[in-house]
Amino acid sequence: MTIDIRKVTVLGTGVLGSQIAFQTAFHGFDVTAYDIDDEALDAARDRFATLVTTYEAEVEGAGGGKAGRTAESITLTADLADAVKDADLVIEAVPEVLTIKQDTYRKLAELAPERTIFATNSSTLLPSDIEDATGRPDKFLALHFANRVWKFNTAEVMGTADTDPAVFAAVVAFAENIGMVPIELHKEKAGYVLNSLLVPFLNSGIALAAGGYADPEAVDKTWRIATGAPMGPFQILDIIGLTTPYNILANSGEADGEQLAAWLKANYIDKGKLGIATGEGFYRYNG
Repeated sequence: MTIDIRKVTVLGTGVLGSQIAFQTAFHGFDVTAYDIDDEALDAARDRFATLVTTYEAEVEGAGGGKAGRTAESITLTADLADAVKDADLVIEAVPEVLTIKQDTYRKLAELAPERTIFATNSSTLLPSDIEDATGRPDKFLALHFANRVWKFNTAEVMGTADTDPAVFAAVVAFAENIGMVPIELHKEKAGYVLNSLLVPFLNSGIALAAGGYADPEAVDKTWRIATGAPMGPFQILDIIGLTTPYNILANSGEADGEQLAAWLKANYIDKGKLGIATGEGFYRYNG
């Protein structure tokens, strides 16, 4: 069975969703980006404008107006039915909350064509926890991107026991076709490869600061000097944005995670300090 993926819809235009949409369009695919309302779509336009500048500076072949044409080629809509009516592949990048994802897929199951493949970009949730809501478990799997997709270009592909091998292979090929390096997982693992390593590291950093052991700057400095790494955990968190790690911790079902989530919320999120995207997180950013 040949599966042709040409029309791609990305659900959610946050930090990573907007990058996925832009990277896919940059490589010549027909892309629609969906979000819940006009305010969210206005924010997406701002993100795409920033990505134009970033690609022109950092991505080979993005000059000569190509990056600008990429942004212009992406269709933006707040109409879910319209967004998925012709999609070959839907990549879901909605908030990291199981019930939100399940509700989204129940709607998708009714609206998308039978042929449409669904892929979740969930950072930590197992696709098998979501698949019943999709109505098409054989055409559902996880496709996880790292932040700054044009540079840190892994694409982790993880199916369930019910995923059609042909669908899995088609998504691996799609990832290659948009300039990613596919990382194939042989079975389900919460957090895939990347976040199985990264999330405990970030949570350890948060726990040091939340427990009053060291300031975020001291934690980052220690990690950079002692390991030679370019960034510490709080610098990474500011790039990711604090909303996603907050959602992961708050919905972890563990008391320690919920306490760290409460600390993030009280000291940063409630004060509008969400990371680089808002100009301040653990650090302040100028431009």
